[in-house]
Amino acid sequence: MTTRMPKLVAFDLDYTLWDLWIDTHVSGPLHRHKNTLNEVLDKHDSPISFYPDVPQILHRLHTAEVVVAAASRTSAPKLARQCLSLLLIPPKETEDARPKKAADYFHQAEIYPGSKLTHFKQLHEKTGIPYSEMLFFDDEHRNREVEALGVTFCLVPNGVNHNVFEQGLAMWRKRNLGKVTGEDTE
Repeated sequence: MTTRMPKLVAFDLDYTLWDLWIDTHVSGPLHRHKNTLNEVLDKHDSPISFYPDVPQILHRLHTAEVVVAAASRTSAPKLARQCLSLLLIPPKETEDARPKKAADYFHQAEIYPGSKLTHFKQLHEKTGIPYSEMLFFDDEHRNREVEALGVTFCLVPNGVNHNVFEQGLAMWRKRNLGKVTGEDTE
C-alpha cells in the first residue's frame, strides 16, 4: 500500500468544507468573537464553521507539504475569502502553538464564478503541478468535468470528513498506481 500524496489537493468551499452557500446563506460583514476556534459569525450572528474533520485534514496536508487550494465558483468571493481569513484552526494536539487562520493553510485560492475547468487551468498555470497530481473534493456532480484535464475528482455528498478524504486519496492513488516508486510504498 502506498502513502504517496497528490502534489495538490483542492477543495470546493460550499457544502464541501462548510455547510452553507456563502453567497446566499450569509450576510456580511463577518466577524469572530474573540479567538473562538473554527467559528465566524455573520452580520446576524449566524455561525459559519468548517465541518468537524476539516482542521485535522488541513494539518495532515500541511505536514505532508501538499499544496492546498480552494476552488469555488461562488458569486461572493470577497465573503468567502473573508471567512477563510477569520476562521481560526486550532493547533495540532501534539503542538503547543497558537491557532492559525484557515487562509494560511491555502496556498492557492481560485474563488470566483465560472467553470471549475478555468479554476484548474489557473491552478496548473500558477503552480506548474500536472493535472494528474491533483485531487479535487466537491459536492456537485457537474464539477466532475475537471477529470477531462486529468484531475482526480471525489464527490463529497455530505461534507469532507476523514472517510471521504481517505476515499479520495484511494481514488487518486489507484489512478496513479503506475507512477508510484518503491520509495513511496510502506
